[in-house]
Amino acid sequence: MAKLTKKQKEAQSKFDGTKAYSLQQAAEVLKEISYTKFDASVDIDVRLGVDPRKADQMVRGVATLPHGTGKNVRVLVLCTPDKENEAKEAGADYVGLDDYIQKIEQGWTDVDVIITMPSVMAKVGRLGRVLGPRGLMPNPKSGTVTPEVGKAVTEVKAGKIDFKVDKTGIIHTSIGKVSFTPEKLVENAQEVIATLVRLKPSSSKGTYVQTIYLSSTMSPSVNIDKATVAGL
Repeated sequence: MAKLTKKQKEAQSKFDGTKAYSLQQAAEVLKEISYTKFDASVDIDVRLGVDPRKADQMVRGVATLPHGTGKNVRVLVLCTPDKENEAKEAGADYVGLDDYIQKIEQGWTDVDVIITMPSVMAKVGRLGRVLGPRGLMPNPKSGTVTPEVGKAVTEVKAGKIDFKVDKTGIIHTSIGKVSFTPEKLVENAQEVIATLVRLKPSSSKGTYVQTIYLSSTMSPSVNIDKATVAGL
């Protein structure tokens, strides 16, 4: 077992790792135990009672965080020339088509989200081997393949996130920054949880939301008492 650093020991001494906290308490604890010099991200991890190997139990969705993620999300829009101004006016960081497809084929992926149009998916589809492993491949289910590219850019910039369950049945996504107030972190977390509840597969049996943890970059995880979470 790796030896704990002084800061890690100090962080763990400020809360009870065997206790389950309310979302509000957990958000307050995270602000106490986060010791990075930068504004660390706050993440939520939700273990679901699903089997991701079964197609009808693959949980994937989008949520618009009421207070955003606190990140400067870099957006690339791959579109036809008639849509370029719409994308730029909405705040897209990069706009184009063939030139960016060529860059991506050469290994460039310095963006957080890629939005495209149904009419150019034939071209974009061949980028799957590069974008797929990085979680950047546009997908109609996440709203990143749409004729309304301007609207999609605005939503992503405002705090729209895309998530899906991993092979172990866990949803992992960012819900803000340590600099956020506890109340903002709680409201963002509640939005993700509410979205997951709405996405419950009909074939999922037993307890659907099994565990919830909050953590920040390099901090210990804080266990959430599900009884204190609205909607569970």
